[in-house]
Amino acid sequence: MKQKLYLFCFLILLSHFGFSQAQIRKYSNEFLNIGVGAKGLGMSNAITASTEDVYSGYYNPAGLANINNNLQVGLMHTEYFAGIAKYDYGAFAVPFANKNKVVGFSFFRFGIDDIPNTLFLIGPDGSINYNNITSFSTADYAFLFHYAQKIEKVKGLSIGGSAKIIYRQVGKFAKSTGFGIDLGVQYRRKGLRLGLMLRDISTTFNAWRFTFTDAEKQVLLNTNNELPKNSLEQTAPMIMLGGGYEINIKDKVFITPEVNFQFSTDGKRNVLVPGKPISMDMSCGLELSLWKIGYLRGGIGNIQRYYDENFKRKTSFAPSVGAGVRVKVIAIDYSLTNLTSLKSGSQDNGLYSHVISLRLDLNFKKKTKTE
Repeated sequence: MKQKLYLFCFLILLSHFGFSQAQIRKYSNEFLNIGVGAKGLGMSNAITASTEDVYSGYYNPAGLANINNNLQVGLMHTEYFAGIAKYDYGAFAVPFANKNKVVGFSFFRFGIDDIPNTLFLIGPDGSINYNNITSFSTADYAFLFHYAQKIEKVKGLSIGGSAKIIYRQVGKFAKSTGFGIDLGVQYRRKGLRLGLMLRDISTTFNAWRFTFTDAEKQVLLNTNNELPKNSLEQTAPMIMLGGGYEINIKDKVFITPEVNFQFSTDGKRNVLVPGKPISMDMSCGLELSLWKIGYLRGGIGNIQRYYDENFKRKTSFAPSVGAGVRVKVIAIDYSLTNLTSLKSGSQDNGLYSHVISLRLDLNFKKKTKTE
């Protein structure tokens, strides 16, 4: 077991130094940082420690080990910016027979369709021909394979990991493929909830390849644009720490507050505590449950500091709210999230998005032989 662990760590280091000449960009593969499921989004993604269903493959794969069903399926669809961008997610998780080990799979797509291509709108003689306008789509895909298990020697401890394949495409002009690894740990003791998520611990990369035709290249050069070159883009690791506590009131009312800290390593960001190369952000979430059937949720995230027109330093944040209901094998959750931060003391109206997600908790009874 130790030899396998040493080999795994060596491969991670080799991957990191092997791509050290690539460019680390801020907000690389940012579509994987939006969040999934109305429960998590309703709590501002502050569920690293408390996540325990099929959506754990995203928030903390170690949480998959707490699934008690034979099969869980999760589905989500939402649209951003008045329906311009569409975000789809699907996942399933299957525990082994002893319920201590779980395997799962997740699929992401974030895309914008029907983008006008105006490269050939204006001809060489300066004439405009609207028939030359075509359309294309740009989409980001991710395929994640999950594994989680409980550590029998330490009660309440579970670990998990995800291997992810990323594919990104911009029409017929560019595409990239990449690979990365996430690791997670959870610890539960009575009401205490602790979680650690190491996202892109292997330093996820995207190898970009551009395929412009000669005619398209000429148009770009004639309009003073630089031709993009094939490149390797790195996504730096991110660390999430979470802590929460479930308050049980006579097995009727359950209150679970949680605080998460996110440490990014790709350079100085405009977050709560900016730094170079490590910046820290914070999010808080709260869930109120009645008999584990009805749920109310709220959260605050994207906490930033900024200067107003009078050069006074202020703080902004993005609130979110949500609700859910679980009836037999179906759980439906809803959240209202604010994509832009709400400035303290102002009446600015942000761009809110409605998110609805579904979870199926399925159990299959084994057939018994009758005499």
